[in-house]
Amino acid sequence: MVQGTEGYRFQNWASTYSCHPELYFEPTSVEEVRQILELAKQRSKRVKIVGCGHSPSDIACTDDYLIRLNKLNKLLQVDKKQQRVTVEAGMLLSHLNEELASLGLALSNIGAVSDLTVGGVIGTGTHNTGIQHGILATQVEALTLMTAAGEILECSDTMNPQVFQAACLHLGSLGVVLNLTIQCVPAFHIHLQQFPQTLTEVLNDLDTHLKQSEYFRFFWFPHTDKVTVFYADRTDKPVKASSSWLWDYAIGYYLLELLLWISAFFPRLVPWITQLFFWLIYSVKGEQVNRSDKAFNFECLFKQHVSDWAVPIEQTGKALGQLKEWLERNPDVRAHFPVEVRFARGDEILLSPCYKQNSCFMNIIMYRPYGKELPRERYWAAYEQIMKRNGGRPHWAKAHSCVRQDFEKMYPAFHKFCSIREQLDPSGMFLNNYLEKAFF
Repeated sequence: MVQGTEGYRFQNWASTYSCHPELYFEPTSVEEVRQILELAKQRSKRVKIVGCGHSPSDIACTDDYLIRLNKLNKLLQVDKKQQRVTVEAGMLLSHLNEELASLGLALSNIGAVSDLTVGGVIGTGTHNTGIQHGILATQVEALTLMTAAGEILECSDTMNPQVFQAACLHLGSLGVVLNLTIQCVPAFHIHLQQFPQTLTEVLNDLDTHLKQSEYFRFFWFPHTDKVTVFYADRTDKPVKASSSWLWDYAIGYYLLELLLWISAFFPRLVPWITQLFFWLIYSVKGEQVNRSDKAFNFECLFKQHVSDWAVPIEQTGKALGQLKEWLERNPDVRAHFPVEVRFARGDEILLSPCYKQNSCFMNIIMYRPYGKELPRERYWAAYEQIMKRNGGRPHWAKAHSCVRQDFEKMYPAFHKFCSIREQLDPSGMFLNNYLEKAFF
């Protein structure tokens, strides 16, 4: 019988949430996962699955049983003809990237961080940017799910298709995702370019930017009209190092952390710091060529609070304009930078923020320099209200204050997801405090 560990403390990457589960498990086989669920059923315990704990929320916290699938991390099958791979859910995305590179394959899109499990990536709706591309879960062709009853379901567009629509963004509420089949593409390089513009210029030419660059995104610097535009596009050019020191973010961001820590005592400095970093690092043109996954990824150098909402793409300018106007009317509120603006194609995943609509994600942050908490409540609340007014939906893994009544308005398929969840987990084995707020 599989044994659990007592006294384990889980803490997320940002050190903003933690819990002390009664028992902690690292199963080494599908049968051990089944044994854990059976034990939980016998003792009326709840179960949560956690990946790398990168989510800046309490979505993975529990007082009962916590399971980490890090030992279920193998590449199970390669279909070179279809360019598909099947992997266990506990495999790190960083390891998958290397496996694919050795096969001459790649994922068509990944986010800024690869220290995530493949199962966790789809569980919370992880995304990157590119209006031709959906959230990362849209690359999943099939998956295997173990339910609370220990039953194994094979899910795809042709097998249990409704469960598949739900399980591609499951929040850990449907069961344990054991493995996934992922559609890949031939390996490719990315040509990265960055250049400065104003927010007005970018919004006026938004359609042009979306057409000109496959993975277009931009940073807007609060308290200014300054923007840095990032183009990322496939290229046949060989890997080429950065043509400017601005790509060496580490030095700049360590200096940023020091200055923001000082600004905690002198908050009027924040707009000046924003201006300084724009001119020193982001106002200069730069470019490089890199392997696709290395181009998409960048280091999250220090801890932060994050909120990320998706609005219908046609609301991009209106929502950003309202956020900018609110900050101008409230000069005592100091917003850290940048606001990262990305884009994603609409999809059919029931709880996807992009469900049936092309979307713009607007990611705001509040840094925690040297672990120091800085006031963010007014900024967060105003941002959420602006997002709601513009038809926004929150990123499930990041900070938000939404409850069931909000989700019922935001998601046309919310009740369908709830029905599937209740069918697969009638006793609520996979619930926790976070999910109870969402579903009840």
